[in-house]
Amino acid sequence: MKLTHRDEWRVMATIKPQRPADLGLAGISDLAEFVAPSTPITVAVLPRRLGDLGFVSMSDRLASRDVDGDYRRRCEQIAAGLRQMSHVDEVTVTCTETHTCSLCGCGWEVLTAEEAADTASNQDEHSVEGEPVCCEAAIDEFRAERGLPLLSKGGATV
Repeated sequence: MKLTHRDEWRVMATIKPQRPADLGLAGISDLAEFVAPSTPITVAVLPRRLGDLGFVSMSDRLASRDVDGDYRRRCEQIAAGLRQMSHVDEVTVTCTETHTCSLCGCGWEVLTAEEAADTASNQDEHSVEGEPVCCEAAIDEFRAERGLPLLSKGGATV
């Protein structure tokens, strides 16, 4: 079974600053009037850790029962605040997803349509698109869910 782990939550914002204050350069507004970047600027805004309570720090798992959901909500709050700024053009919430096999711990990979059509990359004649390639247990679980014959072991079908 595929496990999905989400990490590195962030809010990506594209800004088109027009005034020095849009870049946090408020102290020079008496001397400068406009900012003229050659291209839009994209920045990553990282949320504060869930376990960082200011006066004490703990793991995110101790601070939350729904770590992914809480990070998503925190990032959505940041994004909502950024969308209200006139010089912010585009805002997206993103994270890094890692997929692993719950049975062997390896990275999750599956047969593509092209690989499934190529007998050289198949386990046997029953291999199909979407079948995991990490371990026999994952293949058997995948096939059992779909009513396909399990892998042959030692010449006999199991």
